[in-house]
Amino acid sequence: MMIAIASDAWEPQINGVVRTWQAIRAELRALGHEVAVLSPSRFSTVPAPRYPEIRIALMPGRKLPRIIDELRPDVIHIATEGPVGQATWRHCRRHGIPFTTSFHTHWAQYNRQYFGIPERFTWRLLQGFHGHAATCLVPTERIKQELIRRGLDNAEVIYRGVDTSIHYPLRDDEPDPLEHLPRPVLTYVGRIAMEKNIHAFLDLDLPGTKVVVGDGPLRESLAARYPQVWWAGYKTGRELGRHYAGSDVVVLPSRTETFGLVALESAACGTPVAAYPVGGPGDVVVDGVTGALDVDLRKAVERALELPRERCSAHAQQFTWRRCAEVLLRHLRPANVLERSRVRRDAMTRVVGLAHSSIAVTSLATYGETIRRRVLPPRDHYLDGHLAAE
Repeated sequence: MMIAIASDAWEPQINGVVRTWQAIRAELRALGHEVAVLSPSRFSTVPAPRYPEIRIALMPGRKLPRIIDELRPDVIHIATEGPVGQATWRHCRRHGIPFTTSFHTHWAQYNRQYFGIPERFTWRLLQGFHGHAATCLVPTERIKQELIRRGLDNAEVIYRGVDTSIHYPLRDDEPDPLEHLPRPVLTYVGRIAMEKNIHAFLDLDLPGTKVVVGDGPLRESLAARYPQVWWAGYKTGRELGRHYAGSDVVVLPSRTETFGLVALESAACGTPVAAYPVGGPGDVVVDGVTGALDVDLRKAVERALELPRERCSAHAQQFTWRRCAEVLLRHLRPANVLERSRVRRDAMTRVVGLAHSSIAVTSLATYGETIRRRVLPPRDHYLDGHLAAE
């Protein structure tokens, strides 16, 4: 079966969405399926403001129909709501092609917290986008119930997996990359960006050493502001696994994660997680087993330090990427691309209306710097950690 996956997040980007679909693609191919990713690299692109490593597809709708006709996919899955996702959505709606979608990012919370946009506005756009899908795949039961409350009755859960070939506890013959640091070692893994609420971690008043594994637009300014923190840089593969395993606790300070793949990878390495009881971490972290959840992040860290590490790795073994791929396959719908005819004109009117509205969501990413200057406090406000304290 030829599976087309439309995603604005793809290589060379480094984030949870990309890692998720890289892993699922590998499993789908292992099961004998062909997988084509409709990513920004197939189109003309522009760099995102302040995120130059992220390329945004420029008017992908012009070229996308030809690509789909050439691929002749049996099924189409739309993984993101950006320009590529929107163009694929419009193409499927225009030709009556069934499709499925994924809900990876809590845009309503992001837009309210960072741009001052009321959540109801973003939710209306998301309802229009995901509501027409045969199924909207979400990462946790908590997110599923939230979408159902918002009128998206087509939401279904597809849990994430963990690669236990690289994420496992330290072996006796392996070096601990953090052994030279004063204990306890508290580690953050992920993008060093505003939306990750990393200040809540960096400002924790706790003994030991704080370690940041990752990279991002705020790294340079935060490294200068927090010289006592060990900035390890970006890690992959078993090197990343050793940093998980060498830590005493991995801290997830984000309040807007829909899953938190880091929590699962950390648990597989035998390291408990401290997080807020919100969104994805609220479902992924088993309080008292694989980590600790608390509205007070400091208390969560203190509790996590007391947990037996062997219970963490045992729990994580049940989450596999093969299982994720199999769940996806059960929900995909035949596209029959060449046999589909155009939908009625009234449906097209709704498509055009949504297309105009949904541009607002993409604009937040594409022109986020302009919006930030108009709506948000000065940059120094973030560096003082005021927003992170909300």
